[in-house]
Parts: sequence; structure tokens; C-alpha cells
Amino acid sequence: MLFNSFEYFIFFPIVFIVYWFVLNKHLKLQNAFLLLASYFFYGWWDWRFLSLIIFSSIVDYTIGLQMFRSDHQKKRKLLLFISLIVNLGFLGVFKYYNFFIDGFNAMLDVAGMQVNMMSLNIILPVGISFYTFQTLSYTIDIYRKKLEPTKDILEFFTYVSFFPQLVAGPIERATNLLPQFKIARQFNYEKAVDGTKQILWGFFKKVVIADSCAPIVNDIFTNYQELSPIMLILGAILFAFQIYGDFSGYSDIAIGTSRLLGFNLMQNFAFPYFSRNMGEFWRRWHISLSTWFRDYLYIPLGGSRGTKMQSVRNIFAIFIVSGFWHGANWTFIVWGFLNALFIIPSFLAGSNRNYLNVVALGKVLPSIKEAFQILVTFLLSCLAWIFFRAANVSEAGLYIKRIFSFESFELSELSLAGFDDFTWFLGPLILLLLLTEWKNRSRQYGLTFISKHIAIRWGYYIILILFLIQYWGSEQDFIYFQF
Repeated sequence: MLFNSFEYFIFFPIVFIVYWFVLNKHLKLQNAFLLLASYFFYGWWDWRFLSLIIFSSIVDYTIGLQMFRSDHQKKRKLLLFISLIVNLGFLGVFKYYNFFIDGFNAMLDVAGMQVNMMSLNIILPVGISFYTFQTLSYTIDIYRKKLEPTKDILEFFTYVSFFPQLVAGPIERATNLLPQFKIARQFNYEKAVDGTKQILWGFFKKVVIADSCAPIVNDIFTNYQELSPIMLILGAILFAFQIYGDFSGYSDIAIGTSRLLGFNLMQNFAFPYFSRNMGEFWRRWHISLSTWFRDYLYIPLGGSRGTKMQSVRNIFAIFIVSGFWHGANWTFIVWGFLNALFIIPSFLAGSNRNYLNVVALGKVLPSIKEAFQILVTFLLSCLAWIFFRAANVSEAGLYIKRIFSFESFELSELSLAGFDDFTWFLGPLILLLLLTEWKNRSRQYGLTFISKHIAIRWGYYIILILFLIQYWGSEQDFIYFQF
């Protein structure tokens, strides 16, 4: 079920009313109701794939208990290995089987061997990469003795399938989310208002910004061979805002919805396009995944404790794996490689951890140096996004080659769907997005604070709602559903 669907606008009010006004005095019943609602939410897309979530939940719940009770290191390692095999096995079959089969067939073809292993017509379960990593963190933390497993199977199953963040994150650690199912939850008006504002801002980013960028981006990437460099640059920039509005918009809706239900999820985006270098960018973009790879891959590989070359190896490892996590396509691997390449200079210079504070904190505008750093970082991210968006590596290479072809930087004569919308509407809307988030860059999300004056605040909220009404169209999938 999509957040921006008609069905969801029926589903969530029913969940909210039953949860708070019927079951508010019964914690177990609230959890059970959330579990059923989450399974209904996910099963609306395809009920058959509920079996994967349920099976994975059973396996990791059982392994967690058995691992905690055992003092034998070999048995604990075996149990962790089983958890890894089951979860990564599902992920490998559904997401990467055809990728490896196609690669193997191509390799044999180059070698002159006419063996053609058959690929499978597999449907990728929505959100499998997200809930797989969520359950894996649970068993790994138990193995490391950083977490005690829950004995309450209902709490664990609800933690794994919690519908606001089930299909596109944030990827919640059990140490943060699981204990919240154990505590009686009281409706909090201030928290509900804050959650509603975050939901509104998330829908603005998704429906108004991302979905308006999409047709222009699609047109440019489809016809890139006929377009001038300036149009290709526009396409890359608009895709950067499309994916940001789409993915961070989903996170805002998920976090805001959770707050309406009395839960606190981690911040997943911290205004990444205001970053001063790529190291800061990746501390602010998709934080739940970045920190997951940091804690469960980068640090176990040695992190930055070894030599410089070992640390560089580890950086490339996590970014290439991160690219591969996004999809079974060489474009994502190249995208990860490029991001690692962009970070390495600041790492070698020892400046990658320089910017842990908020840019221009307490100031209206950044300094000239900071503005230049933000611009360069944004353009580097746009360059990498070209590979993320392109259908294949060859297309991405040709796209970039045309940008640097030194042809006339004039608007193409090709009729570009939606370009007038960009000139008169989308451009100013993106500026509105940037100005609002710049004002709130030290806070949790873009609409946290507008003004102390109630008339100005409500005027701004009404403007956003009117934009939503104007731009709401067909139900557009969230980009990260495919991951």
C-alpha cells in the first residue's frame, strides 16, 4: 500500500481510531493490532510475500533466544551463520539471482562456451532489503552481546513488520525500536502535532517536488542523445531533487506517522544537500543505512584503525556493497565506487570529519567558502546520481560525455514535457523547499519551525496543502520501493 494512495487515506484513520480510542488501555492488544495492520498494509501489495516476513521473523526470533542461552562460541557462530544464510539467501535469490546468472552466461560466452543457464522471472518483494537488514542487526547485536533478545514473540514480530517504516525505512535497530513495544504508550498532543507537520512536509517533498521532477527527468534521460549539455545538466540536478524529495519524503511520512502512534524513529536525512564535503554528505544521507554499514561492515573490517591503505580499502568496500545493496545493476556499483572516490581525498587529508556541526549555525547565510563547498559537494553528488538513474553504465557514460562535449549551451529545440512547469512553477517550488530546509537545518525536519506567529504558521501550512491539492495526481511509486 502506498502512503500517497486513496486506500491509505482510509486505512490509517481507521488504524489511528482503533489504536487510540478502542485499545488505548491494552498494550498487548495495541501491539497485536499493529501487527495485523502491518501485515494488511504489506499484504495489500501481494499477500504471498507475507510468508517471507513471517518466516524470517520466526527464524531470527528463535535464533536470538538460542544464541543468548548458549555459552558455546561455536554454537553461537553456527546460529549467527544460519541467520545470515537465511536472510541473505532470500535477498540473494529474489534480488541478485538473475544478475549473477546473466554475468556468468556472459563470462562463458566470452570464453567461447555456449552454456546458457536460465534466468528466472522473479518478482522482487517490496522492502526486502530494509527488513532483512533490520532483522540481521538484531541477531548480530545478540551475538555481540550488545542486546538481550525479547521473549515476547508478538513484540518481535511487530518490530520487524512495523508498517510505517516496513518497506523503505528507516532501518531501525532493535536497541531503539523494540523497547518501545514494551512500554505503555499515551497519546501526546504535542507529539501528534509535530508528527502531522512532518507528514505534511514529507508529502510536499514527494507529491509536489519529486513527482513533478519525474516526467522532466524521464524525458531528459530518455532523449539524452538529442539534447544539449545544459539540458543534461538540468536533468541530473532535477533527479537529485527527485530522489531526495521521494526518499526523504517517505522517511518524513514514516517518522511522522510513527509519532502519531507514539513511537520515535531515528532521523534518516539531515539536510544532506547543505553538506560541505562528501564525508558530511554521507553522514546526512540515508543515515540508517550509512550507520548500518559503518557498524556491521566498516568497523569489523578494521575501520580506520589500520594503515591508510587498509582504511581506503574498507571505504571502497562499504560503498561498493552499499551500491550493490541498492540493486542488481552495475550502475549502482559504479555509483558506490564514485562516492568512495569522492570521499578518499578528504580522508587522506584528514578533513573528512571536519564538518560535524551544522553549516553556518546561527547565521542567515553561509560564508562564500561554505557556499562554494556546498555547491561542489552537490555537483559531485549529481554526477554520481547520473549512474544511479541511468539504465546501464554505457548510457551513463554517454550522458556524461555529452555534458562535456562543449556543444553550444543552448536550450534544445526538442519539445520537453513539463519544461514550462519547471520554468514557472517547479523551479520556485524547489527554491521554497531549500529555503524552508535551510531555516530548519539544525532541527529534525524541514517544517519543524516556521514562525512564532500563529497566522504566519497556519498560512504556510495552508499554502502547502493547496500545493498538494494542485499537484496530487496518479499514485506514483516511491523510488526506493524497488530496493
